[in-house]
Amino acid sequence: MIDRSLFENTATAFTLKSDSELDRAYFLFKMISSEPLVRIGTIATNFALKAHLPVEKLIRATVFDHFCGGINEDDCLPVIDKLYTEGVSSVLDYSVEGKDEENQFDNALEKILKIINFCDDREAMPIVVFKPSGFGRFALYQKKTEGVALTTDEEAEWERIVNRFDTVCKLAKSKDVEVLIDGEESWMQDAADDLVEEMMRRYNKDVTIVYNTLQLYRWDRFDYLKKLHQNAIENGFKIGVKIVRGAYMEKERERALEKGYDSPICESKKVTDDNFNETLNYILDNLNVISVFIGTHNEASCYLAMDLMEKHNISKQDNNVWFGQLYGMSDHISFNLAAQGYNVAKYIPFGPVKDVMPYLIRRAEENTSVSGQTSRELTLLKTEKKRRKS
Repeated sequence: MIDRSLFENTATAFTLKSDSELDRAYFLFKMISSEPLVRIGTIATNFALKAHLPVEKLIRATVFDHFCGGINEDDCLPVIDKLYTEGVSSVLDYSVEGKDEENQFDNALEKILKIINFCDDREAMPIVVFKPSGFGRFALYQKKTEGVALTTDEEAEWERIVNRFDTVCKLAKSKDVEVLIDGEESWMQDAADDLVEEMMRRYNKDVTIVYNTLQLYRWDRFDYLKKLHQNAIENGFKIGVKIVRGAYMEKERERALEKGYDSPICESKKVTDDNFNETLNYILDNLNVISVFIGTHNEASCYLAMDLMEKHNISKQDNNVWFGQLYGMSDHISFNLAAQGYNVAKYIPFGPVKDVMPYLIRRAEENTSVSGQTSRELTLLKTEKKRRKS
């Protein structure tokens, strides 16, 4: 029987945080809970960075160090080692966004290859991650998704994207490191899906190395998974999926309205939750073919996963099931799951402070829009501060 008070244990949740780190976390989430403050802070930070004002040290000491592991791989090692003392693994996430040149895509490839080699001798780092648009132009994925014919130059450009994917997956296979490939906007996702499926056919023959991402605020993704499952059975390969609710909801709805097509987003939060939980149920019922990385900060979904694992007699240490949360958030889920013996990994963003700011700003805006998440963090932090004083 699963303990329904598991995530209330703040002593375990914040065991790695000093009193000053606890105070910083409380201050940051209090700031994030205010939409006007986030908006003003975003404008001020962007201005200061563009004007080359000396604010990087301040950013580093506050929001950056709370949500990021460091500016490079070596810088992240103390965080990785510290997390692993409590049984929490790490997924290094090179969080530099918005690049659009071939040399930048080649640099991103070299960065991911370096991370895979970095993972090789470290038990604490079994997984890497990258975004499709980190390896090629978003507009090219969009053209492929829309079925628009590519020019000769674009065909060569697409081939370079395929080669980047293949280079990463081949090295990951040789090092036994799993690869999570992030989901992005719906109008480029079909091309990414086809490419990731091809990598699964090549590298998921015996064990699962390559994982696609299902953003389950999209009502069509469960059906996509069922078709992919059938293809995997017919063609003899395994599926890896990271399941999340999603990250581009407002943008998706705005574009659908502007272009005059049906929104791909579920009509309500409840429908999204049901879609996520139904997909999770399906996966854990088919674990012989499908491996899953459960990327969620939702406590109910975590309890459901634990219930289903118990129902299906799935070992807590079965490598086909991982739980994941973002570094700096939902420690009450990550550390309490790990203390119970489940496979848990934190996504650890890293990169130069200036380059990672778009990611951090997006994270702050997302937290502001999910008010329940932020208030839950504040309540737990307050409980732990009080517990330590008593």
